[in-house]
This record gives sequence, structure tokens and C-alpha cells, in this order.
Amino acid sequence: MAVSTVSTARTPVVSMPSKYDTGETMCPYRLVLEHVTSRWGVLVLIELMERPHRFSELRRAIGRVSEKMLTQTLQTLERDGIVHRDAKPVIPPRVDYSLTDLGREAAVQVRALALWTEKRMGDVEKARQGYDEARS
Repeated sequence: MAVSTVSTARTPVVSMPSKYDTGETMCPYRLVLEHVTSRWGVLVLIELMERPHRFSELRRAIGRVSEKMLTQTLQTLERDGIVHRDAKPVIPPRVDYSLTDLGREAAVQVRALALWTEKRMGDVEKARQGYDEARS
């Protein structure tokens, strides 16, 4: 978080950016939130809650995700300390992905949101219908 200090006579003035400031450099909290709640990040976290997966298993379980996007998502989550990549030195290469303790904690939160969404989808559909009817 950047802090700018402007000095006048004797009293420094400190201006703090908003906690949701997205200026040139994005707030680190927001970046992690985006990684965890991204389209594929949510699905990776929920799927890995059950057990570790190989890349191809994870791709099949999630469905409709390109190899490139899944690779980028896993690398991002690994960098954030949420996913663990275990490359075994065998031929052919075997790589397993699992959640770290931090990742498991995040997955529980994301899964709760996913379950809430599933439970309340009827209410969301009613609200959408009411909104659309009022607009037409």
C-alpha cells in the first residue's frame, strides 16, 4: 500500500489510499481475492477439497477449462501459497496438486459461498425476473 507524505512547514500530511484502491498497482488483498474467486479458482479450490488431483483429472473434473487457463490458475494459486504442486521424479512425469492449509481454509469459505448460491438461486431468479419485467 503506497503512502504519500506531503510536508508543510512543520506538520506532515499523510494521505492513505482507499482499501479498495486499484491505482497503478492493485491492492494485494484484492489480488488474492480475485485469484481465489476467479472463474476457475473457485472450481479448483472446491475440487481439491476432496483430494489431490493430477492435472488431467482436475481438468476433466472442472470441465470446459483450457489447458492454458488451468495452468495459469494453478500457478497463481501456488504462488499465493494456496495450492501445492508435487512433481514426482518419475517417467512419465507425475504432478499432483493439493491444497495447503491456507488453501483449505480459503476453499471452505469459497465452498460456503457456492452452497449459499445454490440454495438461494430460486430467489435470485425471482429477483431477476422482477427486475426484467419492471424494465420492459
